[in-house]
Amino acid sequence: MEVNFLLLLMFSFASFRLTRLLIYDRITEFIRKPFLDEIHEQNQAGEVEVFLSPKQAPIRGFLGELLTCYWCTGFWVSLGLFLIYYLWPWLAEPLLVILAVSGMAGLIETFVQKNLTD
Repeated sequence: MEVNFLLLLMFSFASFRLTRLLIYDRITEFIRKPFLDEIHEQNQAGEVEVFLSPKQAPIRGFLGELLTCYWCTGFWVSLGLFLIYYLWPWLAEPLLVILAVSGMAGLIETFVQKNLTD
């Protein structure tokens, strides 16, 4: 398999987007919830802050650790996307394009919002 720059770029943005989707986005909270505990603490200003901590159970704790580590999840997401691409390219190509465009759009929006507020 030949990896060209466009394919590498598409994988990079797709992996970025899917990793963020799993770790941060509200719509995938139901995926994270069985593996993480919410810890509520009051800060010095009297505001309640919520922290996520992996559960103590062995398997749930391991998956909770994975879902709180951007680097870890990013590796497994990248590996999964590559395997899908290698085994079923007809399925992977539209998925990669959709995730890559979504990832690029998210980065562009972040850039635009940051420049509007500066």
